[in-house]
Amino acid sequence: MHTTTVTQKGQVTIPKEVRRALNLKPHDRVLITLEGDRAVIIPIRRRALSQFKGVLPATVPFPGHQQIREEIRRQRGEELLKEVK
Repeated sequence: MHTTTVTQKGQVTIPKEVRRALNLKPHDRVLITLEGDRAVIIPIRRRALSQFKGVLPATVPFPGHQQIREEIRRQRGEELLKEVK
C-alpha cells in the first residue's frame, strides 16, 4: 500500500512502484473510477490504428489511393464552381 498527498490543485503523484506495476509512462492517460469510497486507477492503453483493421466489415472494396485523390479533386472542383456562380 502506498500513500500520496493531494496538492492545492487537486493533483496527486502516483508512487514509482505503482507506476512501474501499471507500466505507466509520462503522458499516459488513466481512467479513475469510484468504487464505493475508493478511487481506482485504470491505465488507458493506446492501440495502433492497424489493430482495428478488419473490425468492421467492408461494404465495398477499397477503391485505391489514386481513385480517392481523383474523387477529392472532382468534388473540390464542383465546390469551387458553386462558389463562383
